[in-house]
Amino acid sequence: MFTGLADPTLWVAVSFFALVAILIHYRIPAKISTALDSRADQIRAELDEAKRLREEAMALLNEYKRKQSIAEQEAEEIVLMAQREAEMLAEETERKLTEQLERRTRQAEDKIARAQVQAMNEVRAAAVEASIAASGDILRKKAKGAGSDKLINQAISSIATTFAQS
Repeated sequence: MFTGLADPTLWVAVSFFALVAILIHYRIPAKISTALDSRADQIRAELDEAKRLREEAMALLNEYKRKQSIAEQEAEEIVLMAQREAEMLAEETERKLTEQLERRTRQAEDKIARAQVQAMNEVRAAAVEASIAASGDILRKKAKGAGSDKLINQAISSIATTFAQS
């Protein structure tokens, strides 16, 4: 009987059952089960949190895509508005330039017309003076005598005042 006590298989079996008995006595399987359950709950909670964070990230992504779309539309509207303003400014500048050119043309034409009138008046005045001088010379040559100089001077001044009034 003692020969069987030297068999290592027996001692391995006894050790195994002693270990199982100690584990059961100290409720190690329940503690392991509780630890595994708490770890599973913790992992489940982390997965739920990750899922919630992913949904939040997707919502934020969609929100930013929407904002980006709105910003792009606003940028297009700003560009179109700037183009319209530039066209309006170009038209306004062209209109003002045309008006200024027309105004300067009218001013030049008026100046030319005034210069023509002045030149005509100067030519008339010169012609009148020449006519008066020629008439005076003719009258002096034809009229002789003491009272003739006085008469000629009166006639010349009368002609000069007549032409000056016209």
